[in-house]
Amino acid sequence: MTRIGFTRDDFEVFRIEGFGPRMSKIYERIRPRLLRLGDELAPELGRRLKMEFHPHVAAHRRRTVNPPPETWAAFGPSPRGYKRYGYLALAISGSGLHARAVVKTEADLRSEMARLLAARASELEKSFRGTKIARYDKWDFEQMPQQVPATAEFFTNVGDELSKKTGIVDIGFGWPMREALPLDLAELFDAYRELEPFYRILRSVLI
Repeated sequence: MTRIGFTRDDFEVFRIEGFGPRMSKIYERIRPRLLRLGDELAPELGRRLKMEFHPHVAAHRRRTVNPPPETWAAFGPSPRGYKRYGYLALAISGSGLHARAVVKTEADLRSEMARLLAARASELEKSFRGTKIARYDKWDFEQMPQQVPATAEFFTNVGDELSKKTGIVDIGFGWPMREALPLDLAELFDAYRELEPFYRILRSVLI
């Protein structure tokens, strides 16, 4: 299987000091690769998970005081954008690569998603079969977030967070830089397959 193809220099982009220099390198080195990966991954992801996916790449605001600590390709149900929906993401940061399921504050139907996550927490625990997973909603971007067992309590807590006024969902799997350098697409698709039961719940509110 083909390697994803990020290099050590790509990860080092996120260590560059200052918004302008870092953004310049993100747009020079990282964004073109994410655009290519998005176009390549979306059809295969759709085939494997039997859902339609449209790729989008993060467009960071040019005027801000803080350089972005990560950037990503998002895979969602609409060709017009991804932030109003639950979506899958491939993110790159200075610490590594990350395959995640995400719902942001601006998403529609967040309360419905939260209710379903709480109602199906035990079912999700069985689907994940003891797999360890990480929460990224309070991640510091420096070290890989701690992975914990995907228990019913874990999913109940995720649903509780989403039910808050500004709550979000951001969970998934990560590979630190040393493991991310040789990472191939088969391993990445395996991670999305693990996330599939969770993501289907997020997406079911659209039916």
